[in-house]
Amino acid sequence: MHLMQPLPPSSEKPALGFEGLPADHAGLPFSLPDPAAKALDQMLPEARRRLSPRGLDTWLRGIDALNRMGRGAGPIAAYATAMPQVARDLGEDVLAETTTACLGFASRTSGAVIERILETAPLAAKRLADAGLFLAYLRFLEHVLARAPRAIRPMLDHLGELFDVLTLGGLRRWADWGIEAHRTDTPALEAYFALGSDASKSVLQSERKGVLLVDVQRRLGMYLRALWGRDFVLVPTAGDFETRAGLRPFAESHMLHLPDALDDWHGEPGLDLYRAQVAHLAAHLAVLRAPILAEGLGALDLACIGLIEDARAEALAIRRFPNLRGLWARFHSQTASGIAGVFDRIARVLLTGTAEDDLSACVLAQFSALDLHEPEATRALGLTLANRLRNQPYSAHRDQPSCPYRCDNRVLWEFEEIDWEVLTAPAQTRRYVSVCEMVNEVEVETAGEDAQEIWVQSAEFFDDDGTSFNAREGKPALAPPVLYEEFDHRLQMARPAWATLREMRPKAGDAAAAEAILEAHRKTSDRLRHLMEAMRPQGTQRIRKLEDGDEIDLEAAVRAVRDIRMGREPDPRVMMRVIRKTRDTAVLVLLDLSESTNDPAPGGETVLSLTQSACLILSQAIDRVGDRFAIHGFQSDGRENVFYTRLKDFETPWGTGPKARIMGAEGRLSTRMGTAIRHATAELSRVKAARKLMLVLTDGAPSDIDVRDPHYLRADSRAAVEAARREGVTPFCLTLDPGADAYAGRIFGAQNVQVLEKVERLPERLPMLYAALTR
Repeated sequence: MHLMQPLPPSSEKPALGFEGLPADHAGLPFSLPDPAAKALDQMLPEARRRLSPRGLDTWLRGIDALNRMGRGAGPIAAYATAMPQVARDLGEDVLAETTTACLGFASRTSGAVIERILETAPLAAKRLADAGLFLAYLRFLEHVLARAPRAIRPMLDHLGELFDVLTLGGLRRWADWGIEAHRTDTPALEAYFALGSDASKSVLQSERKGVLLVDVQRRLGMYLRALWGRDFVLVPTAGDFETRAGLRPFAESHMLHLPDALDDWHGEPGLDLYRAQVAHLAAHLAVLRAPILAEGLGALDLACIGLIEDARAEALAIRRFPNLRGLWARFHSQTASGIAGVFDRIARVLLTGTAEDDLSACVLAQFSALDLHEPEATRALGLTLANRLRNQPYSAHRDQPSCPYRCDNRVLWEFEEIDWEVLTAPAQTRRYVSVCEMVNEVEVETAGEDAQEIWVQSAEFFDDDGTSFNAREGKPALAPPVLYEEFDHRLQMARPAWATLREMRPKAGDAAAAEAILEAHRKTSDRLRHLMEAMRPQGTQRIRKLEDGDEIDLEAAVRAVRDIRMGREPDPRVMMRVIRKTRDTAVLVLLDLSESTNDPAPGGETVLSLTQSACLILSQAIDRVGDRFAIHGFQSDGRENVFYTRLKDFETPWGTGPKARIMGAEGRLSTRMGTAIRHATAELSRVKAARKLMLVLTDGAPSDIDVRDPHYLRADSRAAVEAARREGVTPFCLTLDPGADAYAGRIFGAQNVQVLEKVERLPERLPMLYAALTR
């Protein structure tokens, strides 16, 4: 950053003191507007007390940079006033990052808005209480400025009210909802972000969390100091994203990292859950002498040793503070399924001392005989337990214990360091730019698929004849990428954020061709019509002769009274139950659109054309029965590019648009099935329905260009199917591969696979299969 040079001694100096200004910045006051120079003069003594020499230099360089930005004295004065306090709360590293962010804001908004951002920065720093979260907050402001610049000022005016009830993730979801709902209605947008509309308050209420860490951080610190006689650094971590198990606390670099917000857990207050978490983490740090070498240990070994080490740390803590047993025991009331349930029972037994089965009794006896001050003894017991459980299937990702306060045990282990910079390529970043920037830089002849930065401009350009430049010359529009994990069967662990899914805008085909296909298969459609009409809900059904029901069956009651008067034993079944027959089904048809679908099938058609015909007939049939349905497709080009296309969504009515998009589907690239199933599961999880069905239509085994082991993607697909079942989704596979018996049953289960040997019968069999699955 360029430094200001001192002016000649003959220049007139401002009538201010500026005592203690470093010599390198002696010329800075001469270049500032008067309000900014006064703010610098007022804050300089405070900054010299709060900042180190390096931090003071960074602060002054930031003032100089904002002055060169040319947006008036307001941003400069606000930066000079606010940033010493922010640096005191979060560390001096945020000074340079904030300066860079403000320079980026200058291309999107006015100096008054930047001034307001800097004025509210101390409030945001105090509520977030972590430098990483504060930098994420600056990125969030850039996100809002790129999508709805008019929303930023009213939001900042009510930032204190928002941070009182929302985490940073909740604030982003609240803002995104308002931007999407009122993008084209400026008054409604401003009212939403000023908390002046019912929709704003409703979304705010739905996103609020039970207990925010910043509200109880001081109380938790005092609680730990009362127990252990020392201070612990509590760091909030953005943990309110949607995952199956949520964020688990962890200890790292002598700091306790906790979720930034917690809801109540099965009736237990969120504050008590925070107490249990910090007490458990502090117990680990109190007894851990040195990290345990993890070399040569499998995932099951690590889990079992960590389970015994958790019990050892808690047992030693309970010897000093017996009431901790009652605090921790309240969060062991749930039991997971599978091997995770075994872990839950053993953890509960080792805490309470009451055996529940033979295995837990044996482990309790061995644990009671240990010298708890010897970590090697607990390691040996953990390996013994792992050997006993070796015959049970175990997944480090799936089989997580249900106890919510225990950490992920990363503090226990020491791993071999890996130079990730050598192994990974730089990731692409997405930058939202203005119209002028896009116009000036649109011609980049050397840009290719490996570009490290992608520019996005939301408004579309049109030529004089009304045609879109994007449709004529550009590439298909992509939604922001979504990262998904991928299961590695060799490690028996999930690789986090391993595969990147990108949603593509579907191409429109010939809707008239779709109508021709439906006309050609009219006989099949007529047969299905009678079947589907028979599947419609038929009102109510009364089940009589029940001892316990919803209503009294008058005829049965009269017969019972008559039998009593005649001296006979009456029939006690005088109740009945009314069952309302309704269909509450949602189905998502997931199409494999890989290159192999272009292969010819018997009869001269391609597999893709038969798939299109089948989807058209199926959609026509489902529309008649009234079920909600969606048709999506996928294809892949390595783990970095899993493409996903929405041919028809649940909320889209069946008509000309979906028919044209089905006809516009293209077969290309490969088949990374697991990632597509995870994305489809996430889509179905947002649909409210009693029965959720995912119908996967494929013509081959999962494969991709960057995978040589044929079992790798099959195991990942099986893990994705199991995750879908846990979410209440029923996956079913209709495969056109005659050799699918070798792998499809292992992925979906033998009862959830049907192999279609005659591909040309697909248009008829797919609707019939749906009718059988949803009967």
